[in-house]
Amino acid sequence: RIFIAGENTMEGKDLIRLLKERNYNNIINLEHGETVLTDYNVLEAYFKKTCPEYIFLLAGKSGGIKANQEMPASLMLDNLKIISNVISLAHKYEVKKLLYLASSCTYPKHAEQPMCPDMLMTGPLEPTNSAYAMAKLAGIELCRAYRKEYGDNFISAIPANIFGPGDNFSAENSHVIAALIIKMHEAKQNGNSTVEIWGTGKPRREFIYVDDLADACLFLMEHYSDKDPVNIGSGTAFSISNLATTIEGVVGYKGQLQFDNSKPDGMPEKVLDSTILFALGWEPLMPFEMAAEKTYEWFKIYSNN
Repeated sequence: RIFIAGENTMEGKDLIRLLKERNYNNIINLEHGETVLTDYNVLEAYFKKTCPEYIFLLAGKSGGIKANQEMPASLMLDNLKIISNVISLAHKYEVKKLLYLASSCTYPKHAEQPMCPDMLMTGPLEPTNSAYAMAKLAGIELCRAYRKEYGDNFISAIPANIFGPGDNFSAENSHVIAALIIKMHEAKQNGNSTVEIWGTGKPRREFIYVDDLADACLFLMEHYSDKDPVNIGSGTAFSISNLATTIEGVVGYKGQLQFDNSKPDGMPEKVLDSTILFALGWEPLMPFEMAAEKTYEWFKIYSNN
């Protein structure tokens, strides 16, 4: 019996699709829907009713630099409540295995690149998202703590920046790829000659398409049971400047890109060392530009509805 905590997220929807394709049909969400994850008593009643055996913990509010600057307490509290509720109840109701999906912002701001899990908590976090990152770190540590104290098979994974159909395309809370698609699409539609992009364009980021992320999560649930977190990366990184140029081509925008140096960059570099996952036999399938095109095609349909 499989429970997806975060069924309405981009990652959750895609994982449910993949599970059905792979004939994992005993998905609790399809019978009962998702409950309120931030309310312990409501969630416990849900556990009693549904008896989950395997849990993918993907839930928790998130956003780009703007959202992290404007509502750090809201993001941190939402994630802490969900993490503590789901993981503690997974232990109480003797769940066979839990996979917790963290975030690459859990790595120190000035971590060496590419980043590997033994670098976690070795330096200060990036200030623009430290509250959210601290909550995500708590999830990794709580999984380790339950393993150490009780022997629970709770594992953690740290993905690169996730994107794809179903992403958050709101102006306030979108991550970088969705934000660039929105800006360039609107500029193209309105005939604007310039598009403003936050920061210098110098930071480097690694991205993973949501279909590949879902496949990696299922792979880890089937093949990995160690205490250490595992990075889920694509092996390909871009500067924000190169990323913007690629999205410009995908959208078909013909104007000028202007970088606003007065806006924050966030972490200077976030590239993951996914050696452990690749050595287990997993690899991403979707080339970046094709994934960006699929995301943009989805966005055009979404924005017209």
